[in-house]
Amino acid sequence: MPPLILLVGGVAAIFAALMVILAALGVFSTQKLRASQSLALIEAYGNAPASMQAELEPDFNERIVVPLMKRFSALGQRLTPADSAERIHEKIEAAGNPNGVTTDRIIAAKAAGFAALLLLSVMACMVVGLGIRSTLGITIVASLGGYLAPNLWLYQKAHDRAELSEKALPDALDLLTISVEAGLGFDAALAHVARNTEGPLADELARLLQEMQLGAGRSEALRSLGNRTTLPDLKGFVTAMVQADAFGIPIGRVLRVQSKEMRVKRRQRAEEKAQKVPVKILFPLIFCILPVLFITVMGPGVISMVVQFTGTGLG
Repeated sequence: MPPLILLVGGVAAIFAALMVILAALGVFSTQKLRASQSLALIEAYGNAPASMQAELEPDFNERIVVPLMKRFSALGQRLTPADSAERIHEKIEAAGNPNGVTTDRIIAAKAAGFAALLLLSVMACMVVGLGIRSTLGITIVASLGGYLAPNLWLYQKAHDRAELSEKALPDALDLLTISVEAGLGFDAALAHVARNTEGPLADELARLLQEMQLGAGRSEALRSLGNRTTLPDLKGFVTAMVQADAFGIPIGRVLRVQSKEMRVKRRQRAEEKAQKVPVKILFPLIFCILPVLFITVMGPGVISMVVQFTGTGLG
């Protein structure tokens, strides 16, 4: 027989054998069963009550908002520099992760703000009828404002959080010092301070304690706290505690020195703010209070002088 016929016959025999084996294993019946199950599921979904169909269908957030945010996130990643994501993550950590905000959401918000204010500014300029130069300038400023608005929001959140932490730090250190000197360990003293105080500083101390309980070393957890915060006093406290842990210095002594220093700094900040009050009140005094006072005091005298020199009344 010719070799070509033998080759074709061998391939056909192998194919037939594979079909017999698959049929014996029930592959085709399994596929038919799966197809019938899928058809039955579709039919059951069509016959289900409206309330059940509403529960099974994706909501507006899953259908519209999430895909739109993904597209804006991709656009924002193209517009932002390569190292911007890391800086945004640091700002989010400094702001205390408000409302579960992530880096992708901030990048998407930057892109959405850029596009929205760009379109709104162009439409507003077209409605008003401004020229090309004015329209170009307004759209550039508006789009940059929309692009930078999430950064400004994060900066304000971090600033407010740092102010609250700065106010609560001296009292928290006093309580921590008293707890350690009373015989508690550093971890137990941290837990006591986190339970009995409120605000961002209490949250940071609770997170510090949680990291140590999860297996991180004390120095590592303290360094993470120093990297998260932007408060210089808290960074100084973290540095002192890390050095004390490295050199074996008693923690109670270090805490006593740190709490005393924080009280002195708080008093100095209060004195500094008191010294700024005369300068801040100067401009409202000159432009708002003194003109009204001059009119009230000198107004009748000016009217009398006008009447005496002119010999006529004002009525």
